[in-house]
Amino acid sequence: MRHIFSLENTEDYNDYQRLTEEFKEKLSVYQRILQTDYQLIDLPKAIVWTTPELATSVFSEVPIPAFTNKGIIYMTPELTAWKRLFIEQLEGLDYPEIKAFYEQITSNQVLAIAGHELTHHSDLFLDEFDDVREDGIWFEEGMCDYLSRKYLLAEQEFMDISNIEYKLINIFKDKYGNHSLEDFGSSSYEGSLTSIMYDYWRSGFTVRYLVEKKFDNNVWKVFEQYHKWDREGRKVTLLEYFDVANLI
Repeated sequence: MRHIFSLENTEDYNDYQRLTEEFKEKLSVYQRILQTDYQLIDLPKAIVWTTPELATSVFSEVPIPAFTNKGIIYMTPELTAWKRLFIEQLEGLDYPEIKAFYEQITSNQVLAIAGHELTHHSDLFLDEFDDVREDGIWFEEGMCDYLSRKYLLAEQEFMDISNIEYKLINIFKDKYGNHSLEDFGSSSYEGSLTSIMYDYWRSGFTVRYLVEKKFDNNVWKVFEQYHKWDREGRKVTLLEYFDVANLI
């Protein structure tokens, strides 16, 4: 997998090269785990490391500076940019504990975002990522979060971010929770940053519940049931199949 820099000046290049050196090494380790245990066969063509502004205005119009398009991952490694974005999720509401958490996140959290994008390329997921997808999208998004965080974050970091996102779900449930998680899809990106992230939080929470509670920490059993749902013809939604439609 190639690492490419798309930047507008030499100063940015020097900074980004330094920032991504550690990321490259740790992502290589995670890549081997995915290849060995999670059917990562076809790697992304490249990761394009770029600025938040280029990621969200030139390469995409989505307000989140990490995404995959046509087999290429685009992402900013800037920790300060991610801190600002995560704090923006509060929409100006006064939650000092959550704000303080995001102000203190480390580069590991950014690394896990890159890991999320890499995990999308696993062949364990039923649908091609760049194709139009209509059902079960929440499962892939939530599982990408779960696996990348489990392998790339320390246990306490994993617990902390999970707890913060659960609090955010409850804070914004009345405002953004009036639709099924099955509606997670391309239309989700037409909303605000927080409305987009709300479905990511819900997806991550649901997959974590499936793995850790319903299937006793056995991620493979979760994947087995996911594939069984597909083989049986997707007669009900995946949420209904897993009996988690009313989980949150």
